[in-house]
Amino acid sequence: MDQIQHKFIQVDDGVKLHVAEIGSGPSVVLFLHGFPEIWYSWRHQMIAVAKAGYRAIAPDYRGYGLSDPPPEPQKANFADFITDVLAVLDALSIPKVFLVGKDFGASVVYYFAILHKERVTAIATLGVPFRPPGPPPHYKLLPEGFYVTRWKEPGRAEADFGRFDSKTVVRNIYIMFSRSEMPIANENQEIMDLVEPSTPLPSWMTEEDFATYGALYEKSGFETALQVPYRATGGSSNLQDPKIEVPALFIMGEKDYVFKFPETEDYIRSGRIKDFVPDLEIKYIPEGSHFVQEQFPDEVNQLLLSFLSSHG
Repeated sequence: MDQIQHKFIQVDDGVKLHVAEIGSGPSVVLFLHGFPEIWYSWRHQMIAVAKAGYRAIAPDYRGYGLSDPPPEPQKANFADFITDVLAVLDALSIPKVFLVGKDFGASVVYYFAILHKERVTAIATLGVPFRPPGPPPHYKLLPEGFYVTRWKEPGRAEADFGRFDSKTVVRNIYIMFSRSEMPIANENQEIMDLVEPSTPLPSWMTEEDFATYGALYEKSGFETALQVPYRATGGSSNLQDPKIEVPALFIMGEKDYVFKFPETEDYIRSGRIKDFVPDLEIKYIPEGSHFVQEQFPDEVNQLLLSFLSSHG
């Protein structure tokens, strides 16, 4: 991990974004994290692609990790994150890039590829399939205790998280999101209470890993993380008939709880997703959870490197 370098890039509104980087090849792979993650969640993939001759870059979004918070966190949205990706590429003089994203980072990748396709060679995403702009149709089919519904409610997650230190919050969410069941609380239960204090860590994570996450969320807090992705607008709702026209790879862990969202598995397996992403290759990892890139790094690295080499 010591070979990964760190720098800060200042974008137009004065926010300084933290960027982790390794490798010096002419082809660049930019990794975008999800929640409750930071650049560190891509550590295995960054080292692997750098060893294969690529330059790997992973920023922390504004308000996450070591990056500055937005000037008004309660007004942050997906469009800000898309603009920040463009600013990072421009600041580093990168004309074209492979984009890799997971969780809501996949959504940032999708819309960047639509809005700035001239800057994108190909994309790879994990865990969250592309859907057209608008409220996800499955949310209305889920009960009030669904974690996204709870976290959209101003103040509720803040009060729930505030009972614990940052490391414990991240630990609980990692444990919840590592399961194959959707996190849904009972009427008189909070989301953090879905994890018993004695529940062990996922076997593929160490206490040192969680200490890293906890320290960085202690620094950033959860204000921006609750705004984007849970409370913000998509920022791309005015797109008409959006299609992703670059080559794409989608990796799905078959034990990922997202697979249990209503209609999601059929949407992916039936190929309806290809109505919007025509040049799409789909790969499944049978025992993969929502954190498949950390759980099975060798398998994910192999899929990524094969895809990168075929579109280099």
